[in-house]
Amino acid sequence: MHFEKRRANTKTEIPTSSMPDIIFMLLLFFMVTTTMREVEVLVSFKLPEAEAIEKIENKRLVSYIWVGKDKRVQINDSIVKLDEIQNIMYNKRTELPNVIVSLRVDQSTDMGFVTDIQQELRKASCLRINYSAMIKV
Repeated sequence: MHFEKRRANTKTEIPTSSMPDIIFMLLLFFMVTTTMREVEVLVSFKLPEAEAIEKIENKRLVSYIWVGKDKRVQINDSIVKLDEIQNIMYNKRTELPNVIVSLRVDQSTDMGFVTDIQQELRKASCLRINYSAMIKV
């Protein structure tokens, strides 16, 4: 007597009926969680190094001011003059009273120029100032 092996007739297809729902949920998740960079930095700068740094938790309160090697100052997407800083930052301060100004100053910039920026910020009542730096390796 010979016995024949019978194999089960099972389909090996993967069900794809819920695939569009899964793709849509993933797409929606990444759209909600991704943040886009808002400002294009127009000045060239290299941050100074620091022994210890502290990270700011609430980035929505931060307003950045970039100062380049050639003493060009950038706020948002435009290059501004030193005497324009007071008006721009005063307007930001009225919109967001707890604004933190983060100065991203090139390491070779003269400290006198940074002091002038600080004076303009003081006139605009922006007294919460942060100095950005790179961690020393």
